[in-house]
Amino acid sequence: MPPSSDLQHPRLGCGAVIQRADGALLLVQRGRQPEQGHWGLPGGKVDWMEKVEDAVVREVQEETGLRVAVTRLLCVVDHFEPALGQHWVAPVYLVRALDATVASVKEPEALLGLGWFMTDALPAPLTLSARKALEHLSIAN
Repeated sequence: MPPSSDLQHPRLGCGAVIQRADGALLLVQRGRQPEQGHWGLPGGKVDWMEKVEDAVVREVQEETGLRVAVTRLLCVVDHFEPALGQHWVAPVYLVRALDATVASVKEPEALLGLGWFMTDALPAPLTLSARKALEHLSIAN
């Protein structure tokens, strides 16, 4: 059951589009709700008084071990989950890897898997943020 109306408010998340030189995208498989089991972008919650771009960098490193730098904002996703009483607002950024670190699952309690996928061979199902980011990525290219 959704929380009472005085507790309902949007939450702030973030996501990162990380693309290798060959065009493959890094996706993570979610182990938690919302969208448990779906493949999506590395990212997570923005902490109190944290800049969104700093949260993207932190979340990517916490989840995958990759050190990244933000290139630019790609899109902003509104994600409504009425059954869970959740509304997420998630800016999605294009980021670039800063070194040759190999990505791996660093938060097994939150992620079921991780992989690099070509855009013509993506796993299913994809999260809403991943689908929206892919739409904007194809427009940008």
